Amino acid sequence: MPECWDGEHDIETPYGMLHVVIRGAPKGNRPAILTYHDVGMNHKLCFNTFFNFEDMQEITKHFVVCHVDAPGQQTNASQFPAGYQFPTMDQLAAMLPSVVQHFGFKSIVGIGVGAGAYVLAKFALIFPDMVEGMVLLNIDPCGKGWIDWAATKLSGLTSSLPDTVLSHLCSQEELMNNTELVQSLRQQIGANINQSNLQLFWNMYNSRRDLEMNRPGSVANAKTLQCPVMLVVGDNAPAEEGVVECNSKLDPTQTTFLKMADCGGLPQITQPGKLTEAFKYFLQGMGYMASASMTRLARSRTASLTSASSVDGQRPRICTQTNSSDSVGQVTQNMSHTMEVSC
Repeated sequence: MPECWDGEHDIETPYGMLHVVIRGAPKGNRPAILTYHDVGMNHKLCFNTFFNFEDMQEITKHFVVCHVDAPGQQTNASQFPAGYQFPTMDQLAAMLPSVVQHFGFKSIVGIGVGAGAYVLAKFALIFPDMVEGMVLLNIDPCGKGWIDWAATKLSGLTSSLPDTVLSHLCSQEELMNNTELVQSLRQQIGANINQSNLQLFWNMYNSRRDLEMNRPGSVANAKTLQCPVMLVVGDNAPAEEGVVECNSKLDPTQTTFLKMADCGGLPQITQPGKLTEAFKYFLQGMGYMASASMTRLARSRTASLTSASSVDGQRPRICTQTNSSDSVGQVTQNMSHTMEVSC
């Protein structure tokens, strides 16, 4: 991949064009970090705070980063014509191999939030050989039932689209307090994303089906994600129940569940330091960045284990630990079992 590919690209796929932004260049045989944003956002709104965080630079200098915008969600996107059929969630996942192949990536480590986490999980189920790891924030693996569907429809009749989407993105506490983040997001969702295109994405996300995966051994011929997975959710997030459900469907020997204390629906924006530290240790657990120094966040604190572990599997792995709501702590080897980590 030539270095001149750093920047914005429109990639042709079987289900339409995808807007993609590349940062950096491939580093040897290392995977690309590929991101997919939540509904109501694009890669800038969803990930700029996280990837611009100072300590994140220690990670990104080792990897090429590929930000994918869902169709029509990028800033200043043209409105889709009348009658346009927005891709299904399965088709959104099936668009990603075209991106991977276009840039010649050997494999990817995905970072997805909400709807983007669902798309990346589906991608990993269909194309496991392309995926080395997944960081899934606020994922809900379950399709909406009739009651949920009706509630969403009613909300759409009584609220503006930005406010409807905000109820998906933010915690009730954040919405009730009308925090500065909520006010900023409401303005940016309305100003930076084409509202007609957003409505199509929102409708399709709410029409999603269950992700067809089950924990190994729970049912005959169980299928689940085969790569290491880090699940992330704030303890006040609207997606908390969905993330817990997803955890129950994954291989416990391959999964770390990170629940962030005093955190609402957007940990990558409100707590980028904790997420950066956890992501670095996740990569180290996969065999990358073994010699990377500890960040300022970890150096400034002494960590102790406060996590509850599953008893479903045993495999030495690297796990994040913490002693308070202010830090993600050091890494400990030789811990058996998948861990649920609160921080």
